[in-house]
This record gives sequence, C-alpha cells and structure tokens, in this order.
Amino acid sequence: MNQRIAHIAMVVDDYDEAISFYTQKLGFQLLEDTPLSDTKRWVMVAPQGQGECCLLLAKGVGDEQRSRIGNQTGGRVFLFLYTDDFWRDYRHYQSEGIRFVREPVEEGYGTVAVFEDLYGNLWDLIEPK
Repeated sequence: MNQRIAHIAMVVDDYDEAISFYTQKLGFQLLEDTPLSDTKRWVMVAPQGQGECCLLLAKGVGDEQRSRIGNQTGGRVFLFLYTDDFWRDYRHYQSEGIRFVREPVEEGYGTVAVFEDLYGNLWDLIEPK
C-alpha cells in the first residue's frame, strides 16, 4: 500500500487575506489559485521547499464552518512547521509581526516556539535536532 496526505484543508475567512498572510508574512509559495465559481476557489499554499503536502485554503461558508475559523483543533497546536534554521525564521516572523504565544525552548527533539496565524490557529515552529 502506498498512501500519503496531499492537502490539509484550513478554513479561512477570506481567500486574498489568507494568501497574503501565508505568502508575504510566512514566505509560503502560492501553488494554485483556481476559481471554481463566483464564490469558491481552489487555493493551495506550501512552505518553500515543501515536498508533497500543502494547505488548501477553504473559505468558510455558513455559521458552522465560520465558527471553526482560527480554532480548528480546540485550542491545541494545529500544524507543525519544520525549518532548517529556527532562529532565522523566528526573527523573520517577529519582524513580520507574527505573534508568538510560547517563547522558544530547547526540547529533546529540537528548538520550538508556538505562533499564531492570522486567524489564531496555533503552529509549532520547529528545528529538529
């Protein structure tokens, strides 16, 4: 059996606002932005150098979906962003106004800090050992 996770859907409030945050603040690549209807788009972003998995930015429609924006995991860290240079990315994100909710610490598995995206989803920034 050969399986893989291709995309992770993230509910967002606005396509263009989310694209701007992920590409300009976090430095992700915009992989695709295809209109599907007047109100729906297929939007995928991924970190630089990303191999296979990417974020599918999905605009929340209706009260149920919109209630999940920014808290898709009930307050737990949602995504784990690995880096080859923690301090480079940490300082860059700080200069871009990214809010870190847990300061950097050295753990047995590497250096890690927790930041919020534009909607409040929590991310680990990790440089593994």
